[in-house]
Amino acid sequence: MGKIKKAWSGRFAGSMEQKAEEYTTSLPFDWRLYPYDIQGSIAYARALVKAGVLTEDERGRIIRGLEEIKKELDDGRLDPDPAYEDIHMYIEGRLIDKIGEVGGKLHTGRSRNEQVTLDLRLYLRAEIEQICNEIRQAQGALLDQAERHLDAVMPGYTHLQRAQPVLWAHHVMAYVEMFGRDAARFQDCVNRINIMPLGSGALSGTTYAIDRVQLAQDLGFPEVSRNSVDAVSDRDFALEFLAGASITIVHLSRLSEEIILWASTEFGFCDVPEAFATGSSLMPQKKNPDVAELARGKAGRIFGDLVGLLTTMKGLPLSYNRDLQEDKEPVFDAVDTLRGTLQVLAPLIRGLRVNAERMRQATQEGFLNATDAADYLVSKGLPFRQAHEVVGKIVRYCLDQDKHLDQLSLEELLHYSPLFDEGFYAYVGLDASLNRRGVIGGTAPKQVREAIQVARAELKKGEGKG
Repeated sequence: MGKIKKAWSGRFAGSMEQKAEEYTTSLPFDWRLYPYDIQGSIAYARALVKAGVLTEDERGRIIRGLEEIKKELDDGRLDPDPAYEDIHMYIEGRLIDKIGEVGGKLHTGRSRNEQVTLDLRLYLRAEIEQICNEIRQAQGALLDQAERHLDAVMPGYTHLQRAQPVLWAHHVMAYVEMFGRDAARFQDCVNRINIMPLGSGALSGTTYAIDRVQLAQDLGFPEVSRNSVDAVSDRDFALEFLAGASITIVHLSRLSEEIILWASTEFGFCDVPEAFATGSSLMPQKKNPDVAELARGKAGRIFGDLVGLLTTMKGLPLSYNRDLQEDKEPVFDAVDTLRGTLQVLAPLIRGLRVNAERMRQATQEGFLNATDAADYLVSKGLPFRQAHEVVGKIVRYCLDQDKHLDQLSLEELLHYSPLFDEGFYAYVGLDASLNRRGVIGGTAPKQVREAIQVARAELKKGEGKG
């Protein structure tokens, strides 16, 4: 291509210092926007024909040149010379090199300020579609586990203390709900992404008769931006994506933490597949849940991406400033981190081996039926607060006697309340406890089965949607 000429070189007498050139280039990371930059340029070439800037022949030559450049980049042929500044100038330079000076007409009435926000919007729109598909894969893996172990009972926890018995399926379905909100959050974010900025120029709008509505339709945008100053300086959509990614990685991190705990010897509720674990370089017996631990650790990266871009944006005057070049790396990092985590956790979840016997055994410890004991007294007419106090005293007695509630004799129970009778023992049984929680959203087997059916239907409805 020879010596690369800067787009703004006419204003300057000399060349840029090499270190400054290397410092300011974004090509090493924004190259991944090339499919979207070319997509936008092809649509813009058509708009320039309608505006009387290009002839049909010129448009054809430009589009053919852009398609050739895309094939080069698809094949991995990229000159990383920092003199190109960014992927937009690289593509323009290659286009002029291929088809001559007519390639320089493509930038008529267009600024890189609007070009970069268009590319980032197109990129995020495509990535969100993939992320939502991967979220559904994780939901499907959780649903598979729920259906496979519908009869498994485990201790439910508050404050990481055993609290009440729940179905294993009910517990993992909580994450299905979380991931459903995550997907909905991303899909809602697309509404803010789906605003077409081309035609805004550098900041004040173009002087050429660009049909922005038609251009938006060509690029699949339902709306055009309504203020050119805002259009080139807006990164709310990127911040919103990073916020959504942060919430999603929180959910993935919480799930990973539970898998790590459950797989420990102390819990023993499940076993992580060997394909998603590592060993120790020193201790031969070790099987470490490293994949889940790394997934838990990745949360900090995405939080940092969000905080970094928020910090970049907070003091910027309108409209465009070069600081906005710092928008892409955190977005790219968050996309890569989130997608990588989703892709590895879904098969890990599906491969978990559940120890239903150990979980059921754990429900026998820790007085998980204490609330049921209080409810039993309430069913006999005692106000709940008084029932709570009575059962609290019984629990203290059980701790002293090293007994469970259902191991107490009726005589011992009557010492605390005359309302106890033989029906108490069936009332506080594990299955009875679960079945009584039959409200919508409760852990009763009937409700959990219905919840799984609803989730399956929603998942099927969402297939193929971003």
